[in-house]
Amino acid sequence: MLQQPCSRPLGRRSNFVSITIAKRTDSLKTGVGPLHFAHRISSFKSLLPLLPFFAFVAYFLVFPLTFIVRDAFLDNDGKFTFSNFAECFKGVYGHSFFVSIQLSLISAAIGAVAGSLIAGAIVKTGTKSRRAIAATASVLANTGGVPLAFMFLAGFGSEGLVTKALKFLGWDLYAGSFTLFSATGIVLVYSFFQIPLMVLIYSPALENVKPEWREASDSLGGTRVTYFLRVTVPLLFPAFLSTSLLLFANSFSAYATARAMTSGTLPLMPLLIGNLVDGNVIANQQHLGHAMAVCMVGVSIIVMSIYVLVLRFSKVKR
Repeated sequence: MLQQPCSRPLGRRSNFVSITIAKRTDSLKTGVGPLHFAHRISSFKSLLPLLPFFAFVAYFLVFPLTFIVRDAFLDNDGKFTFSNFAECFKGVYGHSFFVSIQLSLISAAIGAVAGSLIAGAIVKTGTKSRRAIAATASVLANTGGVPLAFMFLAGFGSEGLVTKALKFLGWDLYAGSFTLFSATGIVLVYSFFQIPLMVLIYSPALENVKPEWREASDSLGGTRVTYFLRVTVPLLFPAFLSTSLLLFANSFSAYATARAMTSGTLPLMPLLIGNLVDGNVIANQQHLGHAMAVCMVGVSIIVMSIYVLVLRFSKVKR
């Protein structure tokens, strides 16, 4: 005979299992109990490989920034004051703020326009050529400081190889008001790493534009102008704007290249901050230099915040 399945409850063992599961669930929710403690230990172990990174960021970024912000609100006697920030926008310091922003905007615009055009041409090439160009752009984008300044001096200086070659062809580069040590020369030098950086960052956005979209636009009777305004611009403009902001921040905070090129003759905020902090040119003005550094950090935070918002907006829109 077939036995009927037992319909009665499992008894105390079933109740014990149910109560145990409920307690473990409650311990995870409330943060109390051995299961939650073991979970926290496991999470902490997963963060152990990141401790060197956190220590590096804290030592080279968080701690220096904390001391700079603190000293920016102190005078030479150690008293709290806002006068350092008021001085940042007066005289040569205010002029350096304006020149730095102007130079950064110009170099960012040149890098964005030229880099986007070059990136568009690169995307149309083959995969192997694209990889080689991307590797070259990565190297050029990370070239800066004294090596970059020396390279331009050797090429475009008054006795540089390129200058002599152009003079041999009948074009004197220094016949007019051009000089490599002016704002125009700095923009030229900055473009050397701004354009490759734009190519490197903007190329993935161009690769997302599918050829099928152009075919779909043509099949619906759309023109090139319609496709450009209604498909290409809405898709690529957030990436173009965010990358341009990144180029601005990159140029605004550059120090070593401008220092090596101009030797401090051009009024730029990073150069003035260096002169104020090291005390070799201007003595007892370290707190003013810290205040100017805080102003630069504020500008960079604003620019990068807009950069993050634009990226989020582009992701939501997609």
